Amino acid sequence: MTNAHSPRPIDHLVLPAASLDVARSRLGALGFTVAPTGVHPFGTENACVYFADGTFLEPLAVGDAALADAAVSAGNVFIARDRLFRLSHGDEGFSALVFGTADAASDHADFRARGVSAGDMLSFSRDFVGPDGKSDTASFRLAFATAGHTGDAFFFTCERINVPEVDRSALQAHANSATRLVAVTATGSRPGEWLELIAPVAGVEASVAENSIRAANATVEVLDGSVFADRFDLAAPDGPFRLAAVTFGVKNLAAAEAMLREAAILHHRIGDLLVVPPAPGQGAAFAFEENS
Repeated sequence: MTNAHSPRPIDHLVLPAASLDVARSRLGALGFTVAPTGVHPFGTENACVYFADGTFLEPLAVGDAALADAAVSAGNVFIARDRLFRLSHGDEGFSALVFGTADAASDHADFRARGVSAGDMLSFSRDFVGPDGKSDTASFRLAFATAGHTGDAFFFTCERINVPEVDRSALQAHANSATRLVAVTATGSRPGEWLELIAPVAGVEASVAENSIRAANATVEVLDGSVFADRFDLAAPDGPFRLAAVTFGVKNLAAAEAMLREAAILHHRIGDLLVVPPAPGQGAAFAFEENS
């Protein structure tokens, strides 16, 4: 059950992509180190970006359409929600916010009791090959939450059943000096109501007055369109609720900006933020701020 004294950490962010090659190229141009391709047993594949704080980005593409079709028919909520997002918004975007958990089964029961469950839990394993070439198996259990059948976004908790022992330090070193996830920003016409949905998934109580919640390792906020535009100097994405922007902490903002300029990446400064608008392979607006 939700415990205001034990907030869950953000685990990762799911960023649908039409092509992992495009995502890999875009993220590399932004100064991120991208991991080798990981293949799921239900038709999707990823090329993750890992950070020193334990969070990561999961660019997600459909690698085997037949396997994905079979997964949807079998009731796989992850693939069904990914497909619903793509049908609603295309193959590029920011579809899911994921929190870490020690007990996905308990979370699932809690989400069902609250009336926010998105469907059955998902347990799966996939082969994993570390930087040293050593093979292992990674296993996970997921519990899903959402508001109705909207294709705008979904949420889940992720329990790691088997975690391969691997040194990810090389994958966590980024040319743009990013070290951590600072904030996830969503937009919505009724921010307080959306926060009340996200809060139990994050394991906290919503601070509606602030339009934000504090997870164990980052902030999650929901802004109306005009506030989002003022914050990032970008138009808010369409829809009653959209995951819209990610803010990263970097060691050296001036160096990150120089790198973007050298790579001819469209960007702008607004206050203390360096903002990169969404682009194919990127999924959401990216903002960078200097670590304090």
